[in-house]
Amino acid sequence: MDARLNYFASPTAGKVIRYVMSAGKTLKEGPVPAATQELVALRVSQINGCAVCIDMHTKDAAAAGETAVRLNLVAAWREATVFTEAERAALALAEQGTRVADGAGGVSDEVWAYAAKHYDEEQLTALVILVSFMNMVNRLNVVTQQPAGSYEPGQFH
Repeated sequence: MDARLNYFASPTAGKVIRYVMSAGKTLKEGPVPAATQELVALRVSQINGCAVCIDMHTKDAAAAGETAVRLNLVAAWREATVFTEAERAALALAEQGTRVADGAGGVSDEVWAYAAKHYDEEQLTALVILVSFMNMVNRLNVVTQQPAGSYEPGQFH
């Protein structure tokens, strides 16, 4: 499979991608635990069908010590017993923040309160930005059919 566009060959994309990568780096250095960030990025990417990001976040998480069991259960996190309450709150926020076009009405007060019980305002801000960021990056990849499978852990860091 060949990508429809090569972002690295485009002057316009080159300018924008530099800022996108910088934003991603800022989020990684933020107040949300790294494991939670990877789980959220993975779940958003699963919902959006972004193979490139699924490839990246599973490999980065595994390289950072995440277990295969937890990575394999992210798609069914509600029924899985391997996630903390805080991770569950972040995953619920990620799902509702991603499925806004599904007629779900955005993030419910219940899910927001659940997240706010586990994360302070700065962490909630970072989670909201992470969910939004992942949705944007997923769309850049899905629309242009970027191929997946060749990512090496830490490749873009």
